[in-house]
Amino acid sequence: MKHNSVEIETTVADLAEDKDYARDLRLETILPLLEKGESVVLDFGKVKYVTQSFVHALIGEALKKYGEKVLDKFEFKNCSEQIKSIIGLVVDYSLGGFAVDETAKKDQQA
Repeated sequence: MKHNSVEIETTVADLAEDKDYARDLRLETILPLLEKGESVVLDFGKVKYVTQSFVHALIGEALKKYGEKVLDKFEFKNCSEQIKSIIGLVVDYSLGGFAVDETAKKDQQA
């Protein structure tokens, strides 16, 4: 299985927020690689912060199209804690909503 690295660029200071740039990466690079069955390394080494809309534009369509199994094809590299958090939110949202903690669910039923 081939791994392809996509280096995420910033648009303002340390922030990646340009949805058009994310869409272009998705359409021109990410989706074609996934369609070939290849893995994608998203390298956030030049970025400290991302917006939720940027990450959604970057990976949301792949998550909806291929489901949870596509996460095995992604590697998220050099992510700050903020970026990890945003990726987690987008993954949860794109895969059908936020996961409910089983403990919290049991507490609500009691």
